[in-house]
Amino acid sequence: AMPGAHFRFYEELNDFLPEQRKKTDFEAGFKDKRTIKDMIESIGVPHPEIDLILVNGKSVNFDYILRDKDRVSVYPTFESINIADVTRLKKRPLKKSRFIADINLRDIVRYMRAMGLDLYFDPSLPPRGIIEISKKEKRIILTKSKKLLKFKDVTHGIFLRPGSTEEQIRYVIDYLDIRMDVRPFSRCLGCNNLLENIQKQKIKDRIPPKTMAFCNKYSYCRRCDKIYWEGTHVFRMKKVIEKILGR
Repeated sequence: AMPGAHFRFYEELNDFLPEQRKKTDFEAGFKDKRTIKDMIESIGVPHPEIDLILVNGKSVNFDYILRDKDRVSVYPTFESINIADVTRLKKRPLKKSRFIADINLRDIVRYMRAMGLDLYFDPSLPPRGIIEISKKEKRIILTKSKKLLKFKDVTHGIFLRPGSTEEQIRYVIDYLDIRMDVRPFSRCLGCNNLLENIQKQKIKDRIPPKTMAFCNKYSYCRRCDKIYWEGTHVFRMKKVIEKILGR
């Protein structure tokens, strides 16, 4: 008979499973020598979503070779439980949370940048290009593609579940606990570069007369030569940001 192992996935990892396998034990068969990473991804769960695997009660890494009748428990990121003494599968959190989003997340780009979060976005990038930039610049991949997160060399990635733009951004912020990193209107919405304060007199020839009359604070993007000020669009975006942060 084909060897098999018993699996149980916890919390949000169940989002990747068919209904009959959610929040319950189930058996899955395998042939030959199979790493636990390959087996879990064949079941449907991308490896960047996983933080801990227990086999027969002991923590293992992704290279563990499955054995017949193994009992496997798979966990996502732990937010409040100290598991420092076991084998965590994710590398330690990045010192700075920097992101790169795939083409299907175009809607979150403007608002994440408006919150001051460093988000690289180029809709022309293929999956391999996203992965290379992620590795080179230590950026966390944000994606709706399970396939993208299953590439072997993806080290940091977040699968965004269906939902509104506000819900998806809130999920990222809460998942990484980065509310303290939010710096509204500190980045260029177009190119992601950090903005600089600029004196009104230096750009007076580029400001509409009505704006000159009521606004004294301006920001400037040195990379793409854009000027920002607090117009009605800023107030609308502030309301969205407050909604995301639950204020």
